[in-house]
Amino acid sequence: MLINPPSYVLSVLQQLERAGYQAYVVGGCVRDSLMGMRPEDWDVCSDATPEQMLALFERRRVIPTGLKHGTITVRSQGHNVEVTTFRIDGAYSDNRHPDQVSFVAKLEEDLSRRDFTINAMAYNPRRGLVDVFGGEKDLENHTIRCVGKPDVRFHEDGLRILRALRFASRFSFDIEKETEDSIRRNRQLLSNISAERIFKELQGILLARDATRILTAFPEIFVTILPETQATQSPKEWMDRTCDIAQAPENSFPMRLTLLLRNLTPPQARSVLSRLRSDNKTRHYVVTMLEELSKPLPTTRGEMRKLIGHIGLDEARALLCIQAILTPGKNVLEANRLLKEALAAPPAYTLRHLRIDGQKLLALGATSGPILGEILQRLLNEVQEEVLTNEKDALLRRAKELLALHAKTVPSTDSSPNLGCVCKSR
Repeated sequence: MLINPPSYVLSVLQQLERAGYQAYVVGGCVRDSLMGMRPEDWDVCSDATPEQMLALFERRRVIPTGLKHGTITVRSQGHNVEVTTFRIDGAYSDNRHPDQVSFVAKLEEDLSRRDFTINAMAYNPRRGLVDVFGGEKDLENHTIRCVGKPDVRFHEDGLRILRALRFASRFSFDIEKETEDSIRRNRQLLSNISAERIFKELQGILLARDATRILTAFPEIFVTILPETQATQSPKEWMDRTCDIAQAPENSFPMRLTLLLRNLTPPQARSVLSRLRSDNKTRHYVVTMLEELSKPLPTTRGEMRKLIGHIGLDEARALLCIQAILTPGKNVLEANRLLKEALAAPPAYTLRHLRIDGQKLLALGATSGPILGEILQRLLNEVQEEVLTNEKDALLRRAKELLALHAKTVPSTDSSPNLGCVCKSR
C-alpha cells in the first residue's frame, strides 16, 4: 500500500479515533498516493459532527472553515488539515452548490456524493482502503468515470465537466464513454459557473501534459467557455492551434493561453480575459504578445533593444518563442541572433538605464518641462542604435549639443521643445 499519511495527519486521525469516531483520509490525497505521487493536501472525513469536532480539538487552533457544510480546519504540527463530517447533499438549484447538506454516519454514503470514482476512495491505516465504486481499478485502467449517473453528477455541479477534462489532461487518462457523452450533452451547464472558477480550470487544463489531446477531442466545450473564438475558427484552425500549444512549454500558462487566443485581436482578448476575471499580469502578457505578433520582427540590434525596452526581456524572449512556433524560419532565427548580440554588451534598454538623468540636464542649464524627457529619449534612441555610447561624459556632451540645438530653433517666447525628428522607443 502506497498511502502514507504524514505525522500531522495521523495525529488528527488518531485523536478522532481515540474519541470513538471514524476517521479517514479521503479524495485526492488517496488518488495521488495510489498513483505514486506526493499529495499536496490531505483531507480527512469523519462521522463526528462539526460541534463534536470543535469540542474535541479545542486545545488546537481550529478554523471554522465551513461549518454549514460540516468542514473545519485543524492546525496540526504547523499544517492545516481539513476535516469534514460524512454527509450527503441536497438539491443543487444553481448547478454548483448544494442547497443543504445532511450529516450521515456511514462513510459509503459520503463517498457516493463525490464526482469521479478516482476521487471517491478513503483510507485509514488500521482499516485499509475503502473503494466501493471501483476507483482503484479505474486508476489502473487510466479512466475518468463519474460516480453513479453522469447526468446527475454534472447537474449537481457543472464545473465537474471541466474537472473531468483537467484530470484527463493531467493524468493522460481516457474519459469513459457514458461520462464523455454526458459532458458533451450537458456543456451548457457551464454557463452557470463563475468566471473565476472556469479560468482556474482552464489554467489547469492548459498546463497539463496532455492538453493538446483534450483540446482536440472537446472543441465544443472550449467554444462554450470561450464563445468569442467560435467566429474565428474552422476545424482546421482549431486543430492547428492545439498543435501549436503542444510546442509551448508546459509550465507557461500565459504562453499557451496566447496561442489559444491568437486568432483574436488584442481588444477582443482583453475583453475575454476581463470577462473570465483573469489576473492582471496574465491579461497584460496575452494582450502584449498579440499586439507584438501583428508587427514585424526586429531586423537590427537597435530595434531589438527598443523591443526589450518596450515589453521587457522575458517578454521579448517569449515573443520569439511564440513566433518560432507560429512562423518558424529565417526571420525568427535572425531575431534570436539579434537578441543574443543585444544581450552580449547590453546598452540602455529604458531611460532608467541611461548613465545620466534629468537632474544632470538641469545642471547643464536646461529648464524643466517637456524638453528634459525629449532629450533623454533622444539619448536613449542613439545609444540603442549604437551611435552613442552609454557613458556619462559622452552623454553629457551630446546633451549639450541637443540643448544648444533647442536654443537655436525655439524662440524664447515659445516653450515647446523642438529637436527635429526624435524617434520614440518602440
